[in-house]
Amino acid sequence: MVRLKTREHASLSSFIQGNFKQSLGKRIDSLNINNTFENTITKRRDQARRSILVQVYSLNSQDDLQSYCIQFGDVLSMHHYQKNKQHNYILVEFKDIVSVNKIISSASFMDGDFVAPVKSSVFWFRKGKFVCHKRNSEKKIFLSTENGCICPTEKEIANFLQNAKSISGQIIDLYEALKLNDLETRLRFHTAYHLEQYFSRLFQNTKVLPFGSSLNGFGRKRCDLDLVLLPDNIEENNAASRLVFHTKPMKLSERHETREFMEILASTMQHFIPGVCNVRKILEARVPIIKFLYEYTNIECDLSTTNMAAVYMCELLYLYGEIDWRVRPLVTAIRKWAKNQEITSDVPGPWITNFSLSLLVLFYLQQKNILPSLRVLKTYATSDDIRCTENGIDCTFLRNLEKLPPEYKYKSNQDNLESLLHGFFDYISTFDFHTKGICIREGVPIRKPSRSALHITNPLETTLNVCKNVNIYELNRITEKAHDAIYILETTDNSRNSNWGLAALLNMKNIDIMNMIKLNNKKEENTTNSLEEIHEISEVNEVDINQPKKKKKKKETV
Repeated sequence: MVRLKTREHASLSSFIQGNFKQSLGKRIDSLNINNTFENTITKRRDQARRSILVQVYSLNSQDDLQSYCIQFGDVLSMHHYQKNKQHNYILVEFKDIVSVNKIISSASFMDGDFVAPVKSSVFWFRKGKFVCHKRNSEKKIFLSTENGCICPTEKEIANFLQNAKSISGQIIDLYEALKLNDLETRLRFHTAYHLEQYFSRLFQNTKVLPFGSSLNGFGRKRCDLDLVLLPDNIEENNAASRLVFHTKPMKLSERHETREFMEILASTMQHFIPGVCNVRKILEARVPIIKFLYEYTNIECDLSTTNMAAVYMCELLYLYGEIDWRVRPLVTAIRKWAKNQEITSDVPGPWITNFSLSLLVLFYLQQKNILPSLRVLKTYATSDDIRCTENGIDCTFLRNLEKLPPEYKYKSNQDNLESLLHGFFDYISTFDFHTKGICIREGVPIRKPSRSALHITNPLETTLNVCKNVNIYELNRITEKAHDAIYILETTDNSRNSNWGLAALLNMKNIDIMNMIKLNNKKEENTTNSLEEIHEISEVNEVDINQPKKKKKKKETV
């Protein structure tokens, strides 16, 4: 069992500096069965509670900030990043949450105009002369990450794709460059905890969890952050108390009450939570959400309430990504191809989404016997795996990868990423979408149960088609682009020019395809003409050789 090694402490700054290493041989690591979805959430939430985010004047403030912070407790790590190339932030992780509580208690509010006095773990580091006696045992903490939220440009991506040794290497390098690094993941959990700090003062025993691409391993840099506000089911501190708080019940299972609740929530977020801006309410959707920008990290966020089905869906995709190391790089490459070809879009419309496209890739890998169906995972589930949402959706499936069936532990399919990429395009370009549907729950094509152009069954909520919005025009574009991708992969010159392999695939345009077809047709015509000329010359030579013999025979006759 192998998977791509998660290099949590790697910084993209080395890549930007031109030191992006070819580490194919170092990426493979044995499967860690303790690295479950729930354990990952617990670890990251604990990190967020023990961390503070500080806006500083420049990177040079690091030593001064550390000297100030160590009076409150032991500092484990410090991570720096820039927003818009001018605002500098440092994420400081302490050894325990007590240190963070001390800092929050000692911090002050701004003087001047009236401000909403909200205490949280986000601060300014103002200039001043602070006398801090450094402890003798305290070691200098070097930055774990410097300028760690840089997204590679298209030019930089093109450069390292050009220098790769194979298309499989290109796919892995693209995944390594675009995946969320350790700091970016920390900041997403910090964002969730920042909201949780505020909401918990309004509503006791609540928590905010990230989910979606930010957590399942398929997310790319600067992708949106999905958040869900949930009740935190913890035991009462004093179960023997005879005095119970009066509370006002809310029926969030009812649609109109959910909308009213989120309407109020959006207003309080806009006016009282620092860092939250550009709040938009999308309350008529099937799952009502509040969209907003978290300006400290420049992350677009979507907040929903009691949407546990989406959290368990995230866990399922995370599990599939952990089963085989090829899954996440392949999904990343296909998502990038779809984005460059305008098959997907950040704006809602009649086109396929990244989520649906990921399900399509997972379904293809099930056909290749690389991934098990959800039905298999449910068959091998134990009592510890039983999960059910507030509205009765069964989300039970195997979560302990050690108990996977042997055929998925020791894979018979060892195709490389290049072969799988080509195979995916070939599969969807010939699939009968008109009569069949995609269903990773069953792991085989199903009879199409709806009149939608494209039918991909929601694995957990089986009555839903996640591609109901896709029209026939967009479906035809997907299959046409898949045909073009096959043509590109089979006809481009792999002589390591500036545009080969995956790079050619990402950059392909309709005009390029037509030009290549014309060029290849011209080459074929030239080859045909050359063969005809050779044939004609050979015929002429045969005539010339025979002519003297005929003349000689005539003379002999005379």
